[in-house]
Amino acid sequence: MGSHKTIDKSVTVEDKDTKKKKGKKKTPAAPQKQNDSVIESPSTPSEATTTPESKPEKKTKKERSRSKRYINARGQVDRTTLYAPVAAVELLKRVSRKKHATVTADLVHADAKVSADLSFPHATGKSVRVAVVDDKLLSQIEKGQIDFDVLLATPEYMPRLAKLAKVLGPKGLMPNPKNGTLTKDTAGKQKELSGGKLTVKTEKKAPLIHVQIGKTTMSDQELLDNLAALAKAVNPDKIRKLVISSSMSPGIKVDITPYQVK
Repeated sequence: MGSHKTIDKSVTVEDKDTKKKKGKKKTPAAPQKQNDSVIESPSTPSEATTTPESKPEKKTKKERSRSKRYINARGQVDRTTLYAPVAAVELLKRVSRKKHATVTADLVHADAKVSADLSFPHATGKSVRVAVVDDKLLSQIEKGQIDFDVLLATPEYMPRLAKLAKVLGPKGLMPNPKNGTLTKDTAGKQKELSGGKLTVKTEKKAPLIHVQIGKTTMSDQELLDNLAALAKAVNPDKIRKLVISSSMSPGIKVDITPYQVK
């Protein structure tokens, strides 16, 4: 008998499967499409979820600190009381913190625009700087040098002064015939104003008048005379409120009925 060749048929199903698996190339998974809205981690919030920036905190206004001396003086003044003029002046001197303090009167007027000439019977201790327009002074004003409280001018200088109206007008220094600062007699007016005559008027945006009426070193009667002159000049029947005070001292409300026409 001839020799038989043995054929190895021991190829298992597992081997076939393995070969098939080896022959197949794995295709990478398709990248997952991202949604239009991007979701980020809480640590990096997106623009859509970003909260608006917090507004800076407003600084609280600090209360003005007062000295013990001022607090003591204020405690002697009843803010709800209208003091008779005599009592008001006496109290003012008592609560004044300085020996040579300036005394000021503050008025609330019924009219929005008030302007009145006033000559105090007693010197208030305030010097009024009166200037008369000339070529040299015009040059100084153009440079912003204003060293006067009242400006006098003659009519012929008004065309040149008109060019400086933006400088002088807001300061209330523009000469005009109503208050006598536009005059041909500048020498006589200068002497008059330097002697204590002044023009009192309300503020531009409020019916308020602030006037220095003297010093605490003056006698009570002198202060009372000046206060009465002020009230009379602006029509006491139209005064809504009158307060007197000295430098760095509390205000004292004054009863205005003694000045009003009965």
